[in-house]
Amino acid sequence: MTEKKPTSKSNNIILEDREKLAISGVEFVESFNDNTIILATSKGGINIKGASLNISKLNLDDGNVTIQGVINSIVYTNKEISSGKGSGGLLGKMFK
Repeated sequence: MTEKKPTSKSNNIILEDREKLAISGVEFVESFNDNTIILATSKGGINIKGASLNISKLNLDDGNVTIQGVINSIVYTNKEISSGKGSGGLLGKMFK
């Protein structure tokens, strides 16, 4: 018998002119404001810093996020981010 290993979603980042950022493999949005967005992806956490940041598209079913604004930094973190599913993540807080 062969065991099927769970496959994790791929994680891709496309930055256009430091003003439009598309990320795939996003599992949930931990927090966001005009200057910082924290995401949990299939490959770990991502901190995005900049100015006038706005999440223009969010599709967690497909794992895609598009962010617009002035992007100053994108940093992967190894920090375990609590799962947004049932633990009061951003979307859980919004839909209570």
